[in-house]
Amino acid sequence: MLGPVSIGLIAVVGLLVFGPKKLPELGKAAGNTLREFKNATKGLADDEEEQKEQKEQKEQKEQKDQNDQKAKAEVETSPNDNQINQTK
Repeated sequence: MLGPVSIGLIAVVGLLVFGPKKLPELGKAAGNTLREFKNATKGLADDEEEQKEQKEQKEQKEQKDQNDQKAKAEVETSPNDNQINQTK
């Protein structure tokens, strides 16, 4: 981690190399670049989370469909009350 002395030394060297007029422009450009980078990485993380949620929803839907099919098959194969009474 940079300490206050190191940061001050970097600022003085930057001031000497680029001059007082260019230094604010360079700082602004660096800030804009950093902001764009953060937004891009956040967008990637959001996309990944969205894909994960879609996958989970798809799996839940498939599980529900399987359960519905099993329930329907059980209802169709189980004898109803009339058939039970006729066999007695």
